[in-house]
Amino acid sequence: MTERAYFGTDGIRGKANAYPMTAEIALKVGLAAGKLFMSQDDRRHLVVIGKDTRLSGYMIEPAMVAGFASMGVDVRTFGPVPTPGVAMMTRSMRADLGVMISASHNDYADNGIKLFGPDGYKLSDDIELQIERLMQEDLGSSLAASASLGRVKRIDDARHRYVEIIKAVFPKRLSLKGMRIAVDCANGAAYQVAPTALYELGADVFAVGVEPNGMNINAECGSTHPENVSAAVRRHGADVGIALDGDADRVIITDETGRVVDGDQLMALIGLDWHRRGRLTGGGVVATIMSNLGLERRLQSEGLTLERTKVGDRYVMERMREGGFNIGGEQSGHIILHDHATTGDGMMAALQVLAVLADSGKPMSELARQFDPVPQLLENVRHRGGKPLETAAVKAAIAEGRERLEGSGRVVVRASGTEPLIRVMAEGDDDALVRAVVRDIAEAVRAAG
Repeated sequence: MTERAYFGTDGIRGKANAYPMTAEIALKVGLAAGKLFMSQDDRRHLVVIGKDTRLSGYMIEPAMVAGFASMGVDVRTFGPVPTPGVAMMTRSMRADLGVMISASHNDYADNGIKLFGPDGYKLSDDIELQIERLMQEDLGSSLAASASLGRVKRIDDARHRYVEIIKAVFPKRLSLKGMRIAVDCANGAAYQVAPTALYELGADVFAVGVEPNGMNINAECGSTHPENVSAAVRRHGADVGIALDGDADRVIITDETGRVVDGDQLMALIGLDWHRRGRLTGGGVVATIMSNLGLERRLQSEGLTLERTKVGDRYVMERMREGGFNIGGEQSGHIILHDHATTGDGMMAALQVLAVLADSGKPMSELARQFDPVPQLLENVRHRGGKPLETAAVKAAIAEGRERLEGSGRVVVRASGTEPLIRVMAEGDDDALVRAVVRDIAEAVRAAG
């Protein structure tokens, strides 16, 4: 694939107010994307823009609005709303492009830009590369005439629209009445919508992470810090805990004791429930190379497959569309329910879990252990730049690790698409061997710089 200048595996991301996440780059994205869509035909074009609660969103959003409007593109802004809400409303409002300003689970100092097409799916690599090429051009000659500038309007009920959409996927025959639910909104995009949706479905809601100040998003809270919702579950005697990340496209669940249930277990829970009900399509579930081998074995025991893709929910979604699958996701809690959504949706996935919980009458602790995970270890090794994975020593260490685990496990080594990290993962039936393999590969990566 062509080398990318701005876009990574999940849009553009970086430190806010430093390259490439500056107001200047945001303006160029608006100008370039605006030109790309305006060049297709002469009708009025529409872009919708949502964001999370980061302080820098107030810098990035107006820059992008200026870029689009100066190209003659109309803009509708939503304010803080989950990423899947932007994807849904891009489609429902018949917009040409959806923009989400967020760095997902990263801390407040970072920010990012994700783009969705008119069908609600993330833009293809090809279209992102077209936008990148246009960003390198002098776009001054393409600016709209004064009378043709885009019109900008705030949509004040965007959050309410999203609440109604996600409530509609919860089975009408069920209710959350009497269920005690702790929810951690990570001081992020779902700080209003998640408690509201749960309350309106009948639950007794205990919300934490709902006081954003621009700098506390994901700060010791949310899906990357599930201990926060675990504590809330124990404090309030809740039946279940829900932890979302900053843009609410991923979810982690805890049972009534506060024990964490990761995305692999959630995919098994939802997937096997849908399979029993005749709802599962594609003959299995789609996950990434990072999902636990135990998930694969559990699905195989039911005659189902686990299709693996490279890391990134866009690649999961691509495989789901190709193979007709309706459940896919990542161990981190990005779960895509294709019957209802075009991208990961933390609340939508949580509501499916709650539906199984309400229907079964069993405690979450009994439902949470859908399979026995094999020992798995992930180590993130920071590097100074360059391409350490291309050195002979690292290649040899990886090859040796794979040989040692042959037949009983796997090794996955990859560069992060959003940070200067090499992610070293191994899993297998022998815990000590897994640890030794990860240690040896990580040491080789460190030695390579």
